Amino acid sequence: MNNPQTEIEQEFERAAQAREKANEGQARVCARRAAGIAIRDYFNRRGIRPPATSAYDLLNFLKEEPLLPQDLKLVADHLTLRVTEEFKLPINADLVTEAKSLCDWLLKH
Repeated sequence: MNNPQTEIEQEFERAAQAREKANEGQARVCARRAAGIAIRDYFNRRGIRPPATSAYDLLNFLKEEPLLPQDLKLVADHLTLRVTEEFKLPINADLVTEAKSLCDWLLKH
């Protein structure tokens, strides 16, 4: 099995490929999956067994983490937003870039 860092890099590579094909929805899915991998690794290293396995549920669990900086709680919030009927985000945000910053923090802590 790959280490979390490698798995995360692979998801961001898939996100970049999706963007090249103008598939922003798939890029968001990859960003969310990368965040889920980082979150699971973060809690496992701290001896906490996450109650969920989906990236979406892990992001919601992470929002309750007292050690997580407020700006990254906002990132977790963005990554759990529902898209509109036009499949657009209700906010102006680059979820791939935001997910990278979240993953970087989680891997360092």
